[in-house]
Amino acid sequence: MDNFDSSNFGGQDLNEPIPLDKPISLDDIGSETGVSHAPLDLGGSAVQTPPAAAPKPATKPTASVLRTDKPTEKIASADRIVSMKAFFTKLHAGAITFLEEQIARWLKENPDIVIKRTNVVTGDVVGKKIEPNIIITIWY
Repeated sequence: MDNFDSSNFGGQDLNEPIPLDKPISLDDIGSETGVSHAPLDLGGSAVQTPPAAAPKPATKPTASVLRTDKPTEKIASADRIVSMKAFFTKLHAGAITFLEEQIARWLKENPDIVIKRTNVVTGDVVGKKIEPNIIITIWY
């Protein structure tokens, strides 16, 4: 610690122990170091949040609010991912051609599937031997 520069700490004595019985306020710290504690303006939207109002007392909902005459329908989004299917094969030309045929056959057998996303990863698959494989994941 011979090259430790203590000039960045203002007039503080670094060897002086921190008093445990006297609380340190942020006002004391900010006044010595000249550090601003104001919120930063990051150039976002100019929406101002209103000042916090006094909380309203909690009220019990009335029976008419809780009762519904007909059940509500839950609508599933058409953009949701429902399931996934993974295909993998060894990394050589014949195996990759077979994988293409396998994926095409699966898509023809399931014409109602709408593909939402695909992932392609290469990595080692452990079998009798450890061999590099390509793994294609289809999210639909």
